[in-house]
Amino acid sequence: MTPPFSSYWIVDFVYSSLLIIFSSLCIVLARRLAGKEPQDIAWTYLEWLSYGLAVVAVSRTLGRMAACMPIDPQAAGTIRDYSDAATSMMLVVLGSVTVFFDRSRRIHQQLFTEKRDLVETSDRLLTTNRRLEELVAERSERLASTERKYRSFFESSQDMIVVASEDGTVIEVNPEAARMFGVSRCREAGSGCSFKDFFIFEQDWSSVAAAMQADGRIPETEFRLRGTGGVQFSGLLSGTAEKSSACGSVTMHFLVKDISRRKNMEQQLLQADKLASIGQLAAGIAHEINNPLSIILGYTQLLLRGEPQGTQHYQDYKIMEKHARTCKTIVGDLLSFSRSTRTRKDVGHLHTAINEILGVLRNHFELDQVKLEKELDPAMPEMVMDEPKIKQVLMNLLMNAKQAIGKKGTIYLLTRYEAPRGQAVVRVADTGTGISPEHLSRIFDPFFTTKGTGEGTGLGLSVSYGIVKDHGGEILVESRPGKGSVFTVILPVNTEKGDHDQRNPADC
Repeated sequence: MTPPFSSYWIVDFVYSSLLIIFSSLCIVLARRLAGKEPQDIAWTYLEWLSYGLAVVAVSRTLGRMAACMPIDPQAAGTIRDYSDAATSMMLVVLGSVTVFFDRSRRIHQQLFTEKRDLVETSDRLLTTNRRLEELVAERSERLASTERKYRSFFESSQDMIVVASEDGTVIEVNPEAARMFGVSRCREAGSGCSFKDFFIFEQDWSSVAAAMQADGRIPETEFRLRGTGGVQFSGLLSGTAEKSSACGSVTMHFLVKDISRRKNMEQQLLQADKLASIGQLAAGIAHEINNPLSIILGYTQLLLRGEPQGTQHYQDYKIMEKHARTCKTIVGDLLSFSRSTRTRKDVGHLHTAINEILGVLRNHFELDQVKLEKELDPAMPEMVMDEPKIKQVLMNLLMNAKQAIGKKGTIYLLTRYEAPRGQAVVRVADTGTGISPEHLSRIFDPFFTTKGTGEGTGLGLSVSYGIVKDHGGEILVESRPGKGSVFTVILPVNTEKGDHDQRNPADC
């Protein structure tokens, strides 16, 4: 039995209504999901698919309803045909959209994978970059520490360090070199001063440049150099040449040691050794001569007693006595120089001895318009010394200064107590003629003098040298012709009196 037509119409109506309702719900749900995750292409596809299904549902519903409505069959068929065509077309479109979105999904997955790889690569690059930054910071700190260490060495070195170009132009110097050579302005302004200008002899720089070019280095070699104000000094120079790999330029690094003080000490040691040898010889000669002189002087005095005054013989005997006493004085000076005389030391004050000498000499100096300026250190303590002999040393130095000045000059006498070293320093400076370099090394030699005949025996400084040495001290001299001289006496400050009465074995 065939169901009634109304049953088919109800089923189609319910089917079409549910299809429209479900498709509408799908559109709402798809739009909601697409709104939450707009970057996810799947929700966009579902949204489009829901729209397509809704169109199919509406088209199919119109075709079903046209068949059931009481209208012209031909018009109903036309509506149904259009509905079926629209449904088919929409299904084709949905199929195309599905194919398109499937392809898009694959591309999206590929892009997502590449994005993930890029993110991982970026993370690795960030980690590597942080590690590189840490390494750069560590290396920079290490480099800065090394730079500070070597810069500190460069700046605080007591030797002179000079950096120069291949032609000798000074590039940089350390503070000691700037002080000795006076090249700080060259360093700051780059005024082009040349290292070769500091060599006294031009051929010395030529030999240095040749050695640096041939061997790339020069071993420690002594040269005469010119310092600030034209002062000459002996320097021990060594250097190396460094060639830049970038531009091929050559930079020379020089290290210069001032050995003037060491040479002076060596010269003083040689002088002391020479004077010790001369002293031993002088002591022997003095003892050999002293006895005959005493006999000659004794017989001369006997002859004088037996001869009336005013006769020619009496005058001759007086001349003999005078010259015999002069010879005996020279012998006494020789014995003092050789330190064979008795030394009696006691506690006294150096300033007391100085003031007594100045009291004797002041009027003598004022007659020749020689000014005497003194500066005595109030911290000077009492010390153990042979005061008469120290007076003899100071008297000799002051008289030599007076003779070097002649008339109209100034003598400076100053004392200083160096407590850390336990030394008393006495300086006697004058504005006289000075001492020529060829005579400077011989001034302490016995019988050496630049004075005229009859003006001196040449034993004053020799005897002074022996007295100072006997006190365990030093006597130094600095002099420039035309600029005056400076004699420096350095004495140890002993404040406790012990067994200071000494006799050289040669006396016995």
